[in-house]
Amino acid sequence: MAKPSPNFLQGLTACFGFPVAENPTQAMIEPAYKAMGLDWRYLTIEVLPENLAEAVKGAKAMGFRGFNCTIPHKVEVMKYLDELTPAAAKIGAVNCVAIKNGKLLGENTDGKGFLQSVREHRSVEGAKVVLLGAGGAARAIAVELALAGASHITVVNRSVERGLELEKRIQDQTSAKTAFVPWQGTFVPDKSVDLVVNSTSIGLFPDVDARIAVSLDQLSDDCIVCDVIPNPPKTNLMRDAQARGLRTLDGLGMLVNQGVIGIELWTDGQSPDPKVMRASLEAIFGA
Repeated sequence: MAKPSPNFLQGLTACFGFPVAENPTQAMIEPAYKAMGLDWRYLTIEVLPENLAEAVKGAKAMGFRGFNCTIPHKVEVMKYLDELTPAAAKIGAVNCVAIKNGKLLGENTDGKGFLQSVREHRSVEGAKVVLLGAGGAARAIAVELALAGASHITVVNRSVERGLELEKRIQDQTSAKTAFVPWQGTFVPDKSVDLVVNSTSIGLFPDVDARIAVSLDQLSDDCIVCDVIPNPPKTNLMRDAQARGLRTLDGLGMLVNQGVIGIELWTDGQSPDPKVMRASLEAIFGA
């Protein structure tokens, strides 16, 4: 009897972004696949904004199981999808796409991943939040925090138009109180704030020496300072907060948590081991 032929067809997933070389998602996703016994790949692919439509069509044509979208594609990609999850529709941005039966489903795992990271340290209900930035990640984080019971969200952003847009989205989609503050000079949160969240790209590799214009001097010892940047996980914001004796939450936790959700979506419910994913990232960054 002939032996069955080996199967050389691999499941394909990816990250689309520009620039994207600094994105470490592949370093945690592929070890997760291996630990799950899946012969799948996760490719880091640089996609120029003007080529996004073709990249989405290509992923579908080549049988990809799904892909992530990062800067600057989280909003634009929605034009090319067949369906959005309720969360993605509320947020108005997509960072994870699943391809099933020829249809593209858009989800947003940014906010869910961040929310899970925070809940490992404190309850979100009743929290007062300062959110720095108003881009795709900020949208997801703001809406998920508001839906989870945050009492007030202050959006701080240099672009007034984008800041007001996010303020309106929070008001329209949730019951949380919110306010927009134009980011002029150094922003100074008051001592009543429970969470300070950097959702901008300030400090992202290769601009690791960049410092975000926010003062930590008035924050209480109970405040948690959070950064969504995973590379490097110890940004200047994290270092400054730790030097002040404040609790910190780096971007690796959010990255791992959203990666878990994405894999479950692509594999129809198979759950990876988050410890494997975190350990792979820590080995790279020496965290």
